[in-house]
Amino acid sequence: MDAKIRLYVEHPLGSGQSVPLDRAQAHYLFGVMRQGVGGAVLLFNGTDGEWRAEIVEAGKRGGVLQCNVQTKPLQMPPDLWLCFAPIKKARTDFIVEKATEMGAARIVAVQTEYTNSGRFQCDRLQAHAVEAAEQCGGTYVPEVVEMEKFARVMEGWDPARRIMFCDEALVTSASSLLSGEAVGTWAIFIGPEGGFSERERAKLNSLEHSVAVSLGPRILRADTAAVAAMTVWQQKFGDWT
Repeated sequence: MDAKIRLYVEHPLGSGQSVPLDRAQAHYLFGVMRQGVGGAVLLFNGTDGEWRAEIVEAGKRGGVLQCNVQTKPLQMPPDLWLCFAPIKKARTDFIVEKATEMGAARIVAVQTEYTNSGRFQCDRLQAHAVEAAEQCGGTYVPEVVEMEKFARVMEGWDPARRIMFCDEALVTSASSLLSGEAVGTWAIFIGPEGGFSERERAKLNSLEHSVAVSLGPRILRADTAAVAAMTVWQQKFGDWT
């Protein structure tokens, strides 16, 4: 039987390994997806790759799966962080979803001077990242980090991690500005609606490990900018090349 359902679990995976299901997972598999004993499910946990498992117990409040064979090895994304200022709920959801699909290793929420979204539900967005990984065939789920103020993020920054600063004030080719840069650990910085403040722009431009880039002749919405920036970076340094 082909396995078409993918499920993220927080449990070790390996040949013959039994995997217990919690109530929510059991409801999804047996109540929503109408699976039963003998059904096949693809499992991943972010460390052991993807495994094909068979349902050996099914109930309303739980169940048990048994791993049979590994179907994919662990596929780690490049060491790329996406740092962005949260915006409206649906658009923030979109950014987290697309960052997961496109291969971010970590998703960092940054409160800038012009951030107009005071709430950032980290647990909900982490679950959203899990759902995105389940749907896109990924074997790794990026960590979604609690929002911190811009100044504090900058204070604790490791200069070994290069910054691709998406500056809406520039109008040129992003690829040309990155032409002298090298593969390594990177972070992309995306501003909020209204962009970075002059003080934040000055800080980012003053750092030796920061490279200001343009995303074209038009100012993009923050959610569009995140996708465009990750596309540029992945084509230049990532696992799309």
